[in-house]
Amino acid sequence: MTLPTHEPVMVAETVELLAPVRGGLFVDCTVGLGGHSRALLEAGATRLLGFDRDLSALQAARTRLADFGDRVDLVHADYRDLSRVLDERQFAGMAGALADLGVSSMQLDSEGRGFSFRRDEPLDMRMDQSKGPTAAALLREVDEEDLANIIFQHGEERFSRRIARAIVAARESGVIETTGELARIVRRAVPTRGYQRIDPATRTFQAVRIWVNAELDGLDRFLAEACSRLLVGARLAVIAFHSLEDRVVKHTFRALTQGAAALRILTRRPLVPGEAELERNPRARSAKMRVIERLA
Repeated sequence: MTLPTHEPVMVAETVELLAPVRGGLFVDCTVGLGGHSRALLEAGATRLLGFDRDLSALQAARTRLADFGDRVDLVHADYRDLSRVLDERQFAGMAGALADLGVSSMQLDSEGRGFSFRRDEPLDMRMDQSKGPTAAALLREVDEEDLANIIFQHGEERFSRRIARAIVAARESGVIETTGELARIVRRAVPTRGYQRIDPATRTFQAVRIWVNAELDGLDRFLAEACSRLLVGARLAVIAFHSLEDRVVKHTFRALTQGAAALRILTRRPLVPGEAELERNPRARSAKMRVIERLA
């Protein structure tokens, strides 16, 4: 199997803060193509449990991590299934955990996934293509007001009502089946003047992707659950790529530590990639890492 080109974000910071040299079970809650997992194993993690909803990513990760043998256990599951999977495998707790949130480079770049408007292809957007409705199917049924709220809340798009109205009007004359069709509808609906730093369709595509995959649903509960499964001295690192995710992480970590001596936030401000990493990997520019530690 030819592995996709991939550079995981903030690997050095992840290894330093999670300290896998101590050994034990480390959990990669969003294993992707296995870059972070490999770094943790090479740095001393005794075992690695990896989750991903994307079967294609899991296949690539298995290939990348094959030389670690039975030290690696990869599971086709959502990270919100963390406690169930740990209980099934009779793991009492974790020596460290990482959650790298959001869409992966492989998903953005792979043909036929429908995450990007850079190619005109079927409007899918599912991280787990084995189940659930596609973006095209959801857009056929959603109410205009609900769609406007989705685009505003998940995309922080100030023209959300115009866009929702345009999408509903367009579907009355035919189904919206491709990324190109959706992008053209959005671009026509958004007022533009002069140079645009980002494509007018960017925020709507982000919003629809988050909606299709329920990316923010239960994130706060997952963070609390993950913290409860950390062993004493263990840490949870979370990498977010947009303000909505980072806001949930920030507020949840703060709530978990208020009045509780058992947990401590290690990152008063989120860590961000250094200049050298940004030169190598411009997609890392929006990454923010926050870390919490169990003390007792």
